[in-house]
Order: sequence, then structure tokens, then C-alpha cells
Amino acid sequence: MKNYVMNEHISGQDVKELRKSLGMTQKEFAVFVRVSLRTVESWEKNDEITGPIVTLAEILKRQPKLVEKLEVPPKGRGLRLWYYFGSMVCSVIDADEVSREVKVYNYTDKPLYQAFGVNTEPTFEEYEAFLEERCFPKTRDKMKLELKRLGLPFYDPILIIEKTEGRMAGDRFWIRIER
Repeated sequence: MKNYVMNEHISGQDVKELRKSLGMTQKEFAVFVRVSLRTVESWEKNDEITGPIVTLAEILKRQPKLVEKLEVPPKGRGLRLWYYFGSMVCSVIDADEVSREVKVYNYTDKPLYQAFGVNTEPTFEEYEAFLEERCFPKTRDKMKLELKRLGLPFYDPILIIEKTEGRMAGDRFWIRIER
């Protein structure tokens, strides 16, 4: 069995110092670690805290820039697409169809999991091609029957992805659209 350089517990003062070093309020820290504000308040008053927060605190002390890497920028105009592999967010894509601008934020270093691979600045045309790749092809036999089954009047990749989550047979990638 392997051993790790981890404490058995941390103190409330440790939590408070970590939170402040990350530049977060109690509420922001609670959102980041996915607990209630009341839990963070309790931790900061406690002498001995155990559980997964101990490991997370150790990682954040050693890698504070991880918080910045996981931060999602405010949504701009247009659509926001969340590109997942299983339950992991791989990329966030902001697309403005009026100005035809696309901005991609990757949350993994592995190009195979990024929405556009090694391309970090896709054109709007590449974005449109990406959407079509996550749908059945326009030339599909009996396409009109498939559209009818989905309750769609015409072929539109965004509408199809909203219905199917862009899921394709044989892979675990999918898309959530935020309007």
C-alpha cells in the first residue's frame, strides 16, 4: 500500500489561511469546494477537521493556481456550450452567431479531450463544423424521419444537440447548451 504526504487533519485556522491565500470570501470558498457557507464557517471555528477537505487543502496549498485554471469566465453574448467527457468538463465554448466569434476555454491539458483538439482559437466555420460532427449528417438516409422523431421542423445542429446532447454512438463526449 502506498503512503502519501498528507496530514490526518487540519485546523480551522489552516482553512481560514488557505481561503484567504486564495483571495476568497467564505461564500466563494464554499462554492468552490461544493459545501454550504455554514460548513465553511464551522470549519473555521473548529480545532480538528478531517475528511476530503484535508486532501483538497493540501493540493491547493501546493498548487494555488489550480483555482484560476478551473475558473469559468462570465458568459458573454450568444451561446455557451459545455463539452464533457463523462462527468468531466473538458471545454467551455462561447459562440456569438451575430458577430461570428468563438472563444474556447479548455479545462484539460489533453488535446484528445478538448473540443477542438490542439486548436485553441477556432474560426466560426470550424465551430460550425464541430457542431455538425456532433449530429447525424445532413445527408443521412431518412433524415426527415429522424428530425420528426426529435420533434424538429428542419436540420439545425444546435437544435439537434439540445435534443440529443450531441451524444454519438461509441463515445462518452456530450454537450450541454446554456442560452
